[in-house]
Amino acid sequence: MNLEQLNQTAEAMVRPGKGILAADESSSTIQKRFDAIGVQSTADNRRDYRELLFRSSEAMKSYISGVILFDETIRQQGRDGTPLVKLIEQAGAIPGIKVDAGAKPLPFCPGETITEGLDGLAGRLKEYHGLGARFAKWRAVIDIGEGIPTWTAVKTNAHALARYAALCQEAEIVPIVEPEVLMDGAHDLDRCATVTEFVLKTVFQELYEQRVLLEGTVLKPNMVVAGKKSAKRASVDEVAEKTIAILKRCVPAAVPGIAFLSGGQSDEEATAHLDAMNRMGGFPWKLTFSYGRALQAAPQKAWSGKSENVAAAQRAFSHRAKMNGLASLGQWKDDLEKKAA
Repeated sequence: MNLEQLNQTAEAMVRPGKGILAADESSSTIQKRFDAIGVQSTADNRRDYRELLFRSSEAMKSYISGVILFDETIRQQGRDGTPLVKLIEQAGAIPGIKVDAGAKPLPFCPGETITEGLDGLAGRLKEYHGLGARFAKWRAVIDIGEGIPTWTAVKTNAHALARYAALCQEAEIVPIVEPEVLMDGAHDLDRCATVTEFVLKTVFQELYEQRVLLEGTVLKPNMVVAGKKSAKRASVDEVAEKTIAILKRCVPAAVPGIAFLSGGQSDEEATAHLDAMNRMGGFPWKLTFSYGRALQAAPQKAWSGKSENVAAAQRAFSHRAKMNGLASLGQWKDDLEKKAA
């Protein structure tokens, strides 16, 4: 394992002013997104949509450090025959790959899941490295509800994340470690903070036990936010302060950077929260974004499957990428959104 190379890649993924585009939607997820804009989810349509993102030169060159791909996408070519991976590399971004097989019900733990995909992962990582992937992603899902999460679910998912991360580093691939505490439910900010701390401490203990070198990883956590059904909403500053406090308790300084997931927040909420955290300062890691829907909802709607809308979709993507790039520097302002509108 070349730790220096892994560290260089991880540092490049979280370099100031840039973040990661999560374009790794599963077949079922991309179908839901396409259904919402009246587009049939075919291989060609999925390719055309993702190609328009990767050819958005302003966004890709200025604000995107890496792109997480789905298995189908890392093998696809653009309309002119150029591999989509090459488009990403030509823009100066790093190709990555989603390698988990999704969350399945966890035996004897009603309402909880375990992420699968470890079987055969070493061989798949070797193939993905050959296809150009230099980082990978594995998502563990932790729900908050009556009596959950259980220790069983947290421990099992943390162990799987750590085994995945070790296999990645052995294959010269940087692991994005993604333990997501969902914002579904009626829990308040403090309950989310308690569960997030529990999850992160367990994950880092498991990473240590699997001999994962933190300098060659990127953490992709949830922000500490109240549940969608909670009657008690938290302000932007409250979310930022609580999130940073929990991260300081749990995340070693050896981790190069933290790329947050948006996790069901609105586009502007995800941007505002990231900006508020970076304005606070006083932490050892770089804080940036690894957003999917929060970067793509606007361009998907603008595109709507029509070739004449490609330019408008690229403008929408570039705007959201720029807003989040500024937020990763603590330089975003709400009036920039109003001006764009």
